[in-house]
Amino acid sequence: MRKYLELGGALAAVVLIGFGVAAIVIGLNGRSEVQTALKQQAVTGTPDMTPSAIAAEAQKAGLNTASLELPTCIAANKAVDNGSTARCFATYMRIHALEQTGGKTYSQMPRYASANGQGTNEASAALTEKGKPAENPARNVWVTETALSTALNASYMGEQMALFGVVVGIALLLAGIGFAILTAAGALRNPQSVFVVWRKRHEHGAPVPAH
Repeated sequence: MRKYLELGGALAAVVLIGFGVAAIVIGLNGRSEVQTALKQQAVTGTPDMTPSAIAAEAQKAGLNTASLELPTCIAANKAVDNGSTARCFATYMRIHALEQTGGKTYSQMPRYASANGQGTNEASAALTEKGKPAENPARNVWVTETALSTALNASYMGEQMALFGVVVGIALLLAGIGFAILTAAGALRNPQSVFVVWRKRHEHGAPVPAH
């Protein structure tokens, strides 16, 4: 029986070490892929992408800065080449989009463009384009911002998942090494379990009843 336990321990050690190494390699490769894809876009933060500059810019645009989650990171003149810089850049993109839309999100903006520049949901009051009501251009700004910021945030999440895979791989690797050491040291050769040893010690230490 102990021979099978030792064999099982050795097999478990090999499997854990194998999965650990694989998880580390896959995680590092995934992180590298994310960073390579970001570098290929050649995105660099604009000079106004600092907390103080964007706050002043938002106030100048008439936004209620008290109700906004203004960025606290710095992306000015920095290349977007990893998940952290991508996420930081995305937070500034949102403020830039709100400046263009007057502080309104996609669902808050009127559907059609109007002569007064405020937009309208009434097709009859909208400007026409090729005989049809013209779409509100501010909505297109929001759609573009959402698509780009979603891609940047996805890069951040992808890098975080890759790092998590590396951490899990290290844990599996250490567990496998631990199993291998225990098996090689003969820890599974003890015929008495911990519970049996504890029970015997408890019995020897029990007080003798008085007659």
